[in-house]
Amino acid sequence: MESNPTSSDSGTSCLGGKIDTGDTTWVLIATILVMGMLPALAFFEAGLLRSKNTLSIITQIIGGFVTLTVMWDVVGYSLTFSPVDWGFVGSPKTHFLMLNVPYDDCSVHYAPNIPTACFAMFMMMFAAITPLLMTGSFAERVKWRAFIILTVLWELLVFYPVGHWVWGKGWLYKLGARDFAGGIVIHTTAGTGAFVLALFLGRRRDFDKYHGEFPPSNLPLAALGATLLWMGWFGFNAGSALASGSIATSAVVSTQIGGSCSGLVWIALSWIRGKPSCIAVMNGVIAGLAGITPASGYINSQSTIVLGLILGFVSYFCVYLFKHKLRIDDALDVSSVHGITGMVGSIFVGFAAEKRVNPNVGDGLVFGGTHQIWVQLVAVVVAAVYAGVVTLVLAFFINRTIGLKIDHEEEERGLDIVEHGEYAYHNLWLAGSEPHYESLAQYEPIGYKTSHHIQR
Repeated sequence: MESNPTSSDSGTSCLGGKIDTGDTTWVLIATILVMGMLPALAFFEAGLLRSKNTLSIITQIIGGFVTLTVMWDVVGYSLTFSPVDWGFVGSPKTHFLMLNVPYDDCSVHYAPNIPTACFAMFMMMFAAITPLLMTGSFAERVKWRAFIILTVLWELLVFYPVGHWVWGKGWLYKLGARDFAGGIVIHTTAGTGAFVLALFLGRRRDFDKYHGEFPPSNLPLAALGATLLWMGWFGFNAGSALASGSIATSAVVSTQIGGSCSGLVWIALSWIRGKPSCIAVMNGVIAGLAGITPASGYINSQSTIVLGLILGFVSYFCVYLFKHKLRIDDALDVSSVHGITGMVGSIFVGFAAEKRVNPNVGDGLVFGGTHQIWVQLVAVVVAAVYAGVVTLVLAFFINRTIGLKIDHEEEERGLDIVEHGEYAYHNLWLAGSEPHYESLAQYEPIGYKTSHHIQR
C-alpha cells in the first residue's frame, strides 16, 4: 500500500494532508472492482468443482464475505491499522466499531490524500478475500460450521497481525519489507494456509482415478469468474497506489503484462503436452496476476515480462510437483497458483524494484541495491512460517472439537445437499439419481483435461 502525499490537485484540507477528489474517486472505484472479485472467485471455483458442490463453495465465499466485513468493522481495521502499535497488532481501542474513522478527514499515517473511511473500506476488501482464497484448497471436504470457525480465527490470528506488520507500518515495514498489493500479506499467507489444510485433510475419494483433477461441472462459469477476477485485479493492484497518477498507471500496466505472460506460458506448456487447455490458460493468468501483485507498483515493464514468464513456469511445475508427484489434494491448486507465485513476486521486488518507479521502495539488486532483497526474503519466510503454524494449530483444534472434514458418505452425496439442502442444477436431480461424471479425454501427466460432460 502506497500513500501519495505530494498530490497537488485542489481539494479539502484535512489533518493528514489534503483530500484529492481524483484520488478519492479512483480508490472508490478500485474498492468496487475488488469487491467484484468475491463473486468472481465464487463463480471461478464453482465452475471448476463437481456440480454437487457448486452451492457450497458459493455459500462459503459469500457467507464468508459478509462475516469478514462485520469483523473488519468491529475490530479488524483497528487491529491492522491503528497507529498505536502494540507490536503484534494495533490497538483494538483506536477504531473499535470504526470510531474515529472520518469521512471528511485524511490519515497522516496511511492515506493522506483520501478520506480515512475510503481507505478503511478499500482495505476491507483485501481482508475479506484473503482467507476465502483457501476455499479452493479444501473445497468439497469441510463442514460449514468448521469453515466459519476456521475463517474467523484465521482472520484474527493471521491476516490482522501480518497485515499490521507489513501494511500497518509494524516491525516488518520498519525493517524495510515492501508489499505493494498483497503478495506477502495475502497470497503468501493464504497459499501457505491452503497447503497445510490440503495436507491435513488428505485426499478426496477417487483422487487417483482422476489424477487429482476432478471433472469440472461448468467451464463457461469458471471462465466468467476468471475474467471478472482479471478485471477486478486492476483495482486490486492499481488501487493500492491509493492515488491516481504514475504509480497506479505502472500497476495497471504490470498487472496486464504479468498476467498475460504467465497465461502464455501455461497455454504453451499444456499445448506441448497435449492440447491447449481452457483450464490451463485460466490458471496461468491468475497465477501471473497473483505473482505480480507485490511488485506491480515497484518494477518497470521489462522486469514485469521477466517476472510473468518466471511465474508461469514456476506455478505450472509446482502444480505438477504437489498434485501429481506428491499427491497432495489441493483441489484448485491454491498453494501453487497463489502461494508460490506470491512468494516469488515478493522476493522479485528485492531484485528488480526501482526508486525511479516508486520512491517508497529501495532499489533492487539489478539496480545496485542490496538491502531490499534480504528484507523481502525475511518477510516472506516469516509470513509463510507463521501462517503455516497457525493454520495447522487451528486445524487440529477444530478437528478435535467439532470435526473439520465431512465423512465419506457425505462427500459422495455432495455438500450442496448435505450442508445446505439445495441443488445448483435441479433438473439433473429430478432425473432420479445423482449426476455422475465421465471423462472424454485421456489424462496427461499434468492432468489438465480438454473436455468433459455430465451424464444423468
